[in-house]
Amino acid sequence: MSNSATDHATVPQTLWAARGRHTGPAPEDLVRRTLRRHRESGDIDDFTEPPEAAEDPARRVFEARWRADGTVTVRARLTLVPRQDRPQEHEWRLVAEAERPWDDAWPSPATLFWPEAGPDADGDGAWDHHPTVTGLRLRQVNALPEDDKEMRRRLRDAARESWSVHVVVHEAMTPDEQGRLPLARLLPPGLRHRVVEHRAAPQQLRGVNWALKDLGVEVPRGGAVLLPPDPAPKGYDGSEHSVRSVFLDGSEPSELIAALRHFVALPRPLPSDAGEALTDLRENWTLLTVQEELERERRLVAMYSDALESMTKSRDLYKQAAEQALEALAAYRDVPAAALPEQRPGPRTPGALHQLTRTFERLRFTAKGRQQPAPGTDTAPEGTPADTARRDDDLTGTGAGTEAGAGAGAGTSTGTGDDGAGDRPA
Repeated sequence: MSNSATDHATVPQTLWAARGRHTGPAPEDLVRRTLRRHRESGDIDDFTEPPEAAEDPARRVFEARWRADGTVTVRARLTLVPRQDRPQEHEWRLVAEAERPWDDAWPSPATLFWPEAGPDADGDGAWDHHPTVTGLRLRQVNALPEDDKEMRRRLRDAARESWSVHVVVHEAMTPDEQGRLPLARLLPPGLRHRVVEHRAAPQQLRGVNWALKDLGVEVPRGGAVLLPPDPAPKGYDGSEHSVRSVFLDGSEPSELIAALRHFVALPRPLPSDAGEALTDLRENWTLLTVQEELERERRLVAMYSDALESMTKSRDLYKQAAEQALEALAAYRDVPAAALPEQRPGPRTPGALHQLTRTFERLRFTAKGRQQPAPGTDTAPEGTPADTARRDDDLTGTGAGTEAGAGAGAGTSTGTGDDGAGDRPA
C-alpha cells in the first residue's frame, strides 16, 4: 500500500461523491422518473439532461439542483457509462457540491437520482452494486470469503482508489435476525450510501487480521475498523479509526458513527476519476438560474472586453514598431554611400608577347650594329651578316626603316667614292 498522497488533491469538504453499478437494462429511464417525481414533490428545484457528447454518444449525463436546509444550494451531476465487458450494465458516478461544507444530516444525493427502495416491480435492476469488486453492495451486509487469500484480495482491491469508506465488522458471536441487518440503515443520510460494510464471522478473526496486515490495521474482537485509503494521507493513524465494540442488536452504533465522521473530515486524497468528475461538474454545468445566466453573460462580456483591449494594445504596438522600422529604413536610404579608397594599379607583369617583342628588338639593333658595308662595295653579298640582318628586320616589321637606312648609307658611300675618284691624280 502506498504511504504517500503528495501527488493527489484532497477531497473538498463541500463535496459528496459516490459511484456504483446498475444492473438493469435502461438506467436512464429510471433516473428520469425519479428526478421528475422529486421535482413534483419539491425535493429538488429542477433537473436537466445535457445533450450527448459527440465523442461519446453512449454516455448519459443528468444534472439536478436543490437547496439543503432550504438555503444551501447543492449542484449534483450523475454520469452513466456503459461497461465494456457487460454492455447491459452501467457504471454511475455521482458528485454533488454544496455552497458550504457538507452536513451528513442532509439527504443523500443518491436517493434523489435513484429510488431509495431499490429495484421496483418493473424489474429495473439494482443500482447499489460496487463498481469494481464483484459481489459487494453499498447498502447490504457483505460477508467476507471463507478463503483467507480471497479475503485478502477483496479487501486490498476495495481499499485501492475507492470513493467509498470501507468498514470491517467482526461478529463476536452469531447475531440474531436484528443483528444481521446492515448497519447502513442506522447511519446518517449523508453517510448511508458512501459506506461499504464487510462482515467477518466469529471464526474469521484470525484470518481477517492476517488479510488486514498489509493495510496496517487490525479489527478488535467484536469491534470494527475503517480501511485506510490508498494512498494514505500524511500522518494517518489507523488506531483512531478502530472501534472496540459494535453492538449488533439494532441500536445506533454511536462510536462507529463518530469514527466515520472523523474519517470523512480528514484531508483524504481525491481519486483521479473523482477529480475528473468534480472538474466536469464545475466547468460544464448547464442548469443555470436566470441570475446565474445574467452573471455568466456579464463574465463573458468582461472577458471579451479584456481580450479586445489586449488585441488593441497589440495592434498599436505593432503599428508603432512598423512606423519605427519605416523611419529607420528611410534614414538609412538618405545616408550617402561611403567613397571607395583610390586604388593604384600594381606593377604589371610582362606578358609572353611583350617578352617576344623585346627579344626581336634586341635582335634588330644587334643586326644594325653589325651592318657595316666594305669600302667600294655597293651592296653586301648574298649570305652575309647584313643580308641576314635584313631578313630579320623584315620579320619584325622594321624592314622599311632598315631599307631607308641602307639607302642613305649607300648614297654616302657613292658620294665618297666619286669624290675620291675626282681627287685621285691622273
